[in-house]
Amino acid sequence: MMILLVCLAAVIGLAILSYRTSRAGYESAPYTVVRTDGKFELRDYPTLTVVETPMMRGGNSADNGFMRLFRFITGQNEAKQKIAMTTPVFMSACDSNQTMAFVMPASMTASQVPKPADGALTVREQEPGRFAVLRFSGWRNAQNESESLERLSAWTTAQGLKVVSSPIYGYFDPPWTLPFLRRNEVMLRMENR
Repeated sequence: MMILLVCLAAVIGLAILSYRTSRAGYESAPYTVVRTDGKFELRDYPTLTVVETPMMRGGNSADNGFMRLFRFITGQNEAKQKIAMTTPVFMSACDSNQTMAFVMPASMTASQVPKPADGALTVREQEPGRFAVLRFSGWRNAQNESESLERLSAWTTAQGLKVVSSPIYGYFDPPWTLPFLRRNEVMLRMENR
């Protein structure tokens, strides 16, 4: 009986840990689905407050943005304020100006975000808008991003939608999530409705 109780406690503990360390344990950027077509969606996003940093070319994301942003939300800001992690982590795909951004919790306006202590970080509001989105799985790499963008671009063309931005990639999972369980997205801003 004691072994059964220990096993049950271990299973419950692992379930709680798994929930707390997966995307289910984090607030996600809000949006409204306007239309669904298989894995493709049209979504309306409200204004989002983000903290953003440039990413250097040729390095990995931990060295080129993620850790700067993570230090910011864990208290390396002028107010020494801790801020809850959210999903997704946004990465721009513009070759000349690659950026990574953390979305701030929905309850936090740009004026409520503490000033970053790191000069490489900026607080800004991402304008509301309609986005075409394709969800895909796997690791973050150029091939997955390129193939997903190609599929989304073909879909927007077939739907007669006008794209007005470079792609944005959204990553939802911690690094230890298995590739086939990962939630990744590529997003394209559409012309104003």
